[in-house]
Amino acid sequence: MKHKQLILDQQELAACRDDQLDMTAKCKQRSKKLTQDLNEVYCSNEEQIGKEKAKVIEMKEKENELMEEIRRVQDALKMEEVNNDHLQQQANLFTAVPERPVVFTGATGLLADAFDMKPRVVYPMEGGTVLVTFEEEVVANKILDIKKHRVALGSDCSIVVEARPVQLMLPRLVEIDTEVSPRHVLISNLPDMDTDTLLSKLEIHFSKKKHGGGEVDTCELLPDSRNVVIAFVEKHIARRLTDKEHHEVSLPQKKHKVRVTPFLNGKITNLETKMTVCPRTVQLTGIPNVMERDVMQDLLEIHFQKSINGGGEVEHFLYNPLGRHTSAVFGGADFKED
Repeated sequence: MKHKQLILDQQELAACRDDQLDMTAKCKQRSKKLTQDLNEVYCSNEEQIGKEKAKVIEMKEKENELMEEIRRVQDALKMEEVNNDHLQQQANLFTAVPERPVVFTGATGLLADAFDMKPRVVYPMEGGTVLVTFEEEVVANKILDIKKHRVALGSDCSIVVEARPVQLMLPRLVEIDTEVSPRHVLISNLPDMDTDTLLSKLEIHFSKKKHGGGEVDTCELLPDSRNVVIAFVEKHIARRLTDKEHHEVSLPQKKHKVRVTPFLNGKITNLETKMTVCPRTVQLTGIPNVMERDVMQDLLEIHFQKSINGGGEVEHFLYNPLGRHTSAVFGGADFKED
């Protein structure tokens, strides 16, 4: 009976063991599936995290681009504000120019002539040269065609000079950028009086703080317009004076009301030049120092006035001996492009 009982116990234990083994196998299988699911979830999460990180990086790049664009727009706005301020100053300046009476003497209903500006060129002359301007262009061309000229100086003495064209560099196009000077003012509506006294009185008046002025650097008279330009040491003084515009200045025997307006500084931003030939002026070179200047000039001028020598009527004649420095001034618009 004990043996039978043991057999039964052994069978129960074997059944329990099989149950436990089956449960263990199921648990392992389930655990394996859970592990596989977790790995899949983990990989999916990693992939999603990578995508989200890429989106974040892309959004940061877009944010940086937008911030850069905002900075560029802000800089452009600042530049536009500066340009607007500059244009506003220019507009204010054009309405505050010195008053000058103008009398119209032309005819109406006709087309106005185009704006023309005649050149004025300072031409440095070499020593031992002559500049001669003839009344007729054909005479200058004859002199240039002959080129070498023998000039008799008397007593069987003569010299040989060479005729050359005179070439000048003239502006073809000039563009100037103007701006209101922060330290200068233009004073107009001035009385007709002694220049030194006027400048002294203006400098004294506008150097005083009670008149809105300050320390004066320079005080100059513009001879073409009879206006005065005053430069101050500090920058804010000019703006303060132009805002008030009209000022009463104590002059000898009376007070006079002057007008203070902004002063323009000009800067050449574009310059195009062209080479031109003077049609009636010829340069003569190779003239030695063999006699006094006046005598040599008279002999040369007489020689080139004679038609037998290819010359003609002389309008201007300038001789610069060797060892001297002389400059000739060319004016007018009768030039040819070379």
